[in-house]
Amino acid sequence: MATLKQETIAKSIALMTGVECEAKLVPSDEKGIRFHLANDVIEATAENVVSTEHCTVIGNANIQVMLIEHFMAACALCHIDSLDVYLSHFELPILDGASKKWVDIFTQAGITAFEQKSYNITEPTSYINGKTHIVMIPSDKLNITYAVNFNHPLLNHCWVSANEDFSEVTEARTFGYLKDLEMLQKAGYARGVSIENTVGLTEDGFTTELLSDKEPAKHKILDLIGDLYLTGVNPLDLKTEIIVKEAGHTVHVNFSKTIKNKIIEEK
Repeated sequence: MATLKQETIAKSIALMTGVECEAKLVPSDEKGIRFHLANDVIEATAENVVSTEHCTVIGNANIQVMLIEHFMAACALCHIDSLDVYLSHFELPILDGASKKWVDIFTQAGITAFEQKSYNITEPTSYINGKTHIVMIPSDKLNITYAVNFNHPLLNHCWVSANEDFSEVTEARTFGYLKDLEMLQKAGYARGVSIENTVGLTEDGFTTELLSDKEPAKHKILDLIGDLYLTGVNPLDLKTEIIVKEAGHTVHVNFSKTIKNKIIEEK
């Protein structure tokens, strides 16, 4: 198991609600990533997901915690699997809109030593729903390829891949169509959006300079990593070929539930 060496706090605005919020990260010797709000607690697992409409939300009758995917991806990138997160609000701080600042916070607090493990799947597994596909194939190393087809000249019928170097994925910010922002905000979403944490897709460009080529498509890989970590196995420890076409949180989470019992540790 791996956790932080010391307690630390992260603060920023919340992306959806626009509320100033904080997360206190407390080291734990109990495996699992748990979110605490008031007197309630819930563990980050695929079975506890209650919504994937705009982000990944876990919850039960007493508690809901939204937009956990960037945090979970950062935990995967840092191999953290044991942590208690005490929240001031039902949404996590958005920080940079990606996972880079979470990784920086973890690194500054220090991360305990962990045993590197390798996992594979018992058989090729796929999820197909209309135009959406996810395929996972046993392999000798991890490779993720994500194809997107956004209504945008620079993100139309394109794909990105990542395997050993996830640095550009880690810093890839969340995104959305600028034309939809006013409608979303009227509906109570995206109230914390800024050019610092979100890439806006305009008719022929972006509202801010991209940190890397096809940054929004790379953010889809980041979301996938965070959602797949809900299986309880770090997706970066998988020796698999993962190919995804035009998916989202709903498909990611459903696929996580599908593969959970097919993951085996390599000896």
